[in-house]
Amino acid sequence: MAQKILVNDKVMVIAGKDKNKVGKVIKILKDKHKVIVEGVNLIKKHVKPNPYRNESGGIVEKEAPIDISNVALMCESCAKPTRVGFKFTEDGKKVRYCKKCNEVISKVR
Repeated sequence: MAQKILVNDKVMVIAGKDKNKVGKVIKILKDKHKVIVEGVNLIKKHVKPNPYRNESGGIVEKEAPIDISNVALMCESCAKPTRVGFKFTEDGKKVRYCKKCNEVISKVR
């Protein structure tokens, strides 16, 4: 089954504490049905120093996973969050397209 949201896609958060924030998808956790978006859902993690790996301790801010149903793909042509559809081109390639403006977003990997 083809995925509607892929790595490096620009998405907008549509629910939760970071609603209306826009960011790029860094990682997709398929088995948990979650994505990690750059600059969204930041948490503070307390880290112990590790002298063997030359890591200093302290409080680190990092992105936490967010459910994939709480993000919507941003269309480049209409610049709005949109739903994603799939269709086949004349040469038989499967592509994703914007449901609002009917513009092709990208081919499916």
